[in-house]
Amino acid sequence: MKNVLALGGSNSSKSINKQFAEYIAHQLDVDVSIMDWKNYTLPLFSPDDLIAHGIPENAVKFKALIETCDAIVLSLAEYNGMPSAAFKNLWDWTSKLDVKFWAMKPMFLAATSPGGRGGASVLKIIKELIPHFGGNVICDFSLPKFHDNFADGTLKNEELLKDLEQKITVFKSSI
Repeated sequence: MKNVLALGGSNSSKSINKQFAEYIAHQLDVDVSIMDWKNYTLPLFSPDDLIAHGIPENAVKFKALIETCDAIVLSLAEYNGMPSAAFKNLWDWTSKLDVKFWAMKPMFLAATSPGGRGGASVLKIIKELIPHFGGNVICDFSLPKFHDNFADGTLKNEELLKDLEQKITVFKSSI
């Protein structure tokens, strides 16, 4: 059976993006591995630290985690229109191991937020950048107003649900 990595782009213990990534991944009828940020804590990236200490073990572990999966569901947190500092830091460190660290794994990019744009700004930024780092984006989806549209572990808005289900079907066929 295929294994999909679900990753929320925030290190918050109550991350709505982690919840959303898990939800999408569990719709795929595959084994799901969920990244726990507590296992991937990293110092703030610095070229000086890279020279002095090398690449931290947790960046090596994250790259190995990517290598073990068949596909990735990544739901991005948006802070002031940008990815979270934790996600960007993980990206910076891991890219020093291999600039194409996403390893051409099929990716479902998503974003959600409490606001009406649903993380659309960060989704646009990462969707544009990720292919340069080995990302193979198959589908993307933005969920606005998370707390209104997602409750009790399911997507409540019928129109959004239909759109998401179509994209999940496309993604399934790529893995």
